[in-house]
Amino acid sequence: MPATVINANRLTKRYGVHTVLDAVDVEVQAGECWGLLGPNGAGKTTLLRMVIGATPPSLGQLQVLGYPIPAQATSMRRRIGVVPQKDNLDPDFTVVENLRTYASYFGLKGPVLERRLEELLAFAALESRRNAPISTLSGGMQRRLSLIRALLNEPELLILDEPTTGLDPQARQVLWQRLRALRGRGMTLVLTTHYMEEAQRLCDRVTILDQGRILETGPPQELIRKYIEPQVVEVYGVGLDDWHRTVAASLVERSERVGETMFYYAHDERALLAALNQQPELTYLHRPANLEDVFVKLTGRELRDGQ
Repeated sequence: MPATVINANRLTKRYGVHTVLDAVDVEVQAGECWGLLGPNGAGKTTLLRMVIGATPPSLGQLQVLGYPIPAQATSMRRRIGVVPQKDNLDPDFTVVENLRTYASYFGLKGPVLERRLEELLAFAALESRRNAPISTLSGGMQRRLSLIRALLNEPELLILDEPTTGLDPQARQVLWQRLRALRGRGMTLVLTTHYMEEAQRLCDRVTILDQGRILETGPPQELIRKYIEPQVVEVYGVGLDDWHRTVAASLVERSERVGETMFYYAHDERALLAALNQQPELTYLHRPANLEDVFVKLTGRELRDGQ
């Protein structure tokens, strides 16, 4: 595997006069988990489709696993795995039948395939459901099945498009454990997600994309330190506006009103918390700054309707 698994240089995609990606530069190193973040319509899906060779760029150069894309996309796809945003499992097949059908695309058969099936079913904790119809599986089970299906060909690069969307907290935690295990084995992961906690926990580096342009790239903790004060206090309740104006505004470096909640950002939050403890009608949450704070600061809080 080359040291740089994905190398995009000035990658651009235009549809008529509309620019979806605007001169994007990306480098993903072997063995890292790289997160691609952005609001709806930011260009994430277009970039992923370029990486897997499904959408040709208008301008720029792209290499994946050393292959020029899209010219050698077919050869490249034999060495990657993709977990799509929406499960596309065959509902007419059982768990193991879905896996066998997918394995046939890579020419896997015989004892090699049987060993691989047993390893992956165990990895996903689906051994007891091997002969179960897809309709009987929970959402978490279906996501785990989609994951191991993408691992059948022992890919060097695994691309996961919002892998935990719609899952309950327990199922999300299980999937996180499986992804950490793959990361621990040295597999390169590309992850898109709207869950900032997920990106902060799993990713070595993240890239924040908006309106087709890269706003920032770096390790989550470095971005948090760069853009956000270390302590955040969220406050809401009766009398918040008056209390903010007469007391709180002078106690912190920065504040922001979002709906009924005031966000206070501080390096030293002790005076603010002491004042809050004298206001029983106000409810507050005190927490460390996180990647979601960075994301919202860079991309804004307005709703996005794009896909």
